[in-house]
Amino acid sequence: MRFVQGASGAALSVCVFLALSTGSSQTVKVPPSQAAERWRDVSMEAYRQHLEALSTLVGACAKARSVKGCDPTQIGPDDRVSIVNGSRTELRLIRYGWLRVLFSKAQDADQTAKADSPAKRSGGSGQNPARNGAKDPAQAEPATSQLLKDAKLRLERDLAQSHQPVAPAPDHAQEAAVLRQVLAGPEYRGLQQANVRESMLEKFGTWLNRLFESAVNFKTRSAWVGRALVWGFIVAVCVALAWSLMRLERKWRVRLTPDMDMPAPGAASARDWQLWLEDAQRAANSGLWREAIHFVYWAAISRLESRRLWPADRARTPREYLALVDAGDPRQPGLSQLTHTFERVWYGGRDAGESDYKSAENLATALISAGSRTGAAGLPLAQEGGAR
Repeated sequence: MRFVQGASGAALSVCVFLALSTGSSQTVKVPPSQAAERWRDVSMEAYRQHLEALSTLVGACAKARSVKGCDPTQIGPDDRVSIVNGSRTELRLIRYGWLRVLFSKAQDADQTAKADSPAKRSGGSGQNPARNGAKDPAQAEPATSQLLKDAKLRLERDLAQSHQPVAPAPDHAQEAAVLRQVLAGPEYRGLQQANVRESMLEKFGTWLNRLFESAVNFKTRSAWVGRALVWGFIVAVCVALAWSLMRLERKWRVRLTPDMDMPAPGAASARDWQLWLEDAQRAANSGLWREAIHFVYWAAISRLESRRLWPADRARTPREYLALVDAGDPRQPGLSQLTHTFERVWYGGRDAGESDYKSAENLATALISAGSRTGAAGLPLAQEGGAR
């Protein structure tokens, strides 16, 4: 239910405040209990009873016109009415501040205006009073008695409106269906909220448009200056674009260099790993087990290095090769065992037999097979600089 105040009620409130601004008023003393309770929650029936009581108070105040008969504290707190509107329950706050102000003003008697002659009001000069700033009696403020009558009519009108049925709230189903149909169109699909990058680009585009617009306007006054600004901006953009492309090309060229360059002479991968294996087999057939283990070790290193698992370096030691492999790499244990066998036999001068060679050959074969399965990407390895 909507409590809509009529035009006469609005005029009544305006007149009350105008009367307070021009006339003398008495300060309203509100008890602490009422000051703390600004409003109270009431039902529709309690709200109607309050309106009837207020109408009776206004009538009594209009007759008495005294401090006791027009006490603003008798009005009570504002009402917050619970209104059932279909399946919803709404709360509407009804304020009575305008009535408290009127009661405070009604404690004083009406001031009767003296009916002076037009000549006296104009100072005997015969001039128009409106020119001297005097108020027209027809536009004078209504008396407090008339305001009390209007207040009683307003309360009675509110009471009559409270008995009317509550109008159901519109559901706007048709409008919602049309809106959903419009938003389901192809032009609204994939819409997202603009992010910071898009906002900055939009601001830059707006600034750029204003810059060109100002350049065009300036060109009309000084043709050569505007032309110089436009061509200077175009040249600056072209230079920046060329510089960016050069840097990008250099970056990609540096990135592709390790894949395009051949291994340095003397590196393990400079010689094909299959040739290392052939040398190992020939040495094993001749009974040269130490040389066979030496060749089979470098066959495994050549295979792993050819897969770009580490940069080729001819000065790297077996321990440094082992340090390049990450601890979580599944090939690390096999390479570690093969390295220990190679160092013990080749650098340590230990004698080796056929069993030592077979064990080293099996380890190398497993490493070579793992390198073939992983491909060029390989598995995670530690950085060379950090390993050293």
